[in-house]
Amino acid sequence: MKFLTFNSLKMSFLSSLVFSFSLNASINSDVVKDALLQKYSLNYSDKNQIALLKDETLKYGPKSVEALMEVMKNGKYPDKNRWVATFLLGQIVGDKSAPFLVKFFKHPNWVLRMASLKTMLALKQKNYGPNYSALLADNSFIVRSQALENIRLLNITSSAPEVWAMLYDKKNYYQPRMNGKEFKSKRSNIIKSVISTVGDLKFEEARSPLLKMIQKDRYNDIFNEMDQSLTKITGRKSPNGELKIKRMFWSKVAQNTIIN
Repeated sequence: MKFLTFNSLKMSFLSSLVFSFSLNASINSDVVKDALLQKYSLNYSDKNQIALLKDETLKYGPKSVEALMEVMKNGKYPDKNRWVATFLLGQIVGDKSAPFLVKFFKHPNWVLRMASLKTMLALKQKNYGPNYSALLADNSFIVRSQALENIRLLNITSSAPEVWAMLYDKKNYYQPRMNGKEFKSKRSNIIKSVISTVGDLKFEEARSPLLKMIQKDRYNDIFNEMDQSLTKITGRKSPNGELKIKRMFWSKVAQNTIIN
């Protein structure tokens, strides 16, 4: 009978140990995924329950990633939980989650578009300007607003032309009605954000149009935003005082008059 040497026995034991560890790791991951998916399928009305769900997910770390991705992709899970899953995926995976998150910019559910936008902002992902810009024309007001916020806070100057174009998008205006009669369309609050953002981005092409707009009464509701944006674009600050004084100042700036 041929006996195994000590070294042979040692190698056999180590191989079995490695195989057992790999198998257990796989089993543990599957157990974690199944357990999390079961919990993410429930409807939670209590903030404390949501907090516990977050804590448990973070406790598992990378092992929770497969479950989080499944929750995001599958419409059978409650929207609130898909929102949570999106943020936690970004928190656990970090920058490497961006290519996956950006795919949800085109998701039919606005909750996923919004959640992925906010997560990308939290991750400070500046290299997705065209993707943010595309959502400036989104059908959802809240998604458009968040895309605009991403561009402003991440200072994505290349998206300035698309931001300016929002002024001409009918979706950013509403039509007042009374007794079946339609009145002149009104600017929504997002227009103020658009004007402020082109200033933050120092969009030079907006200088001339803003200098003309600020002289007209019909833009009085966005006067302050135009005044502040022109200051950022031109480097000139209008004097303190009433609207008339400020208009005179910007009129002279438009005429390239030096003001001391």
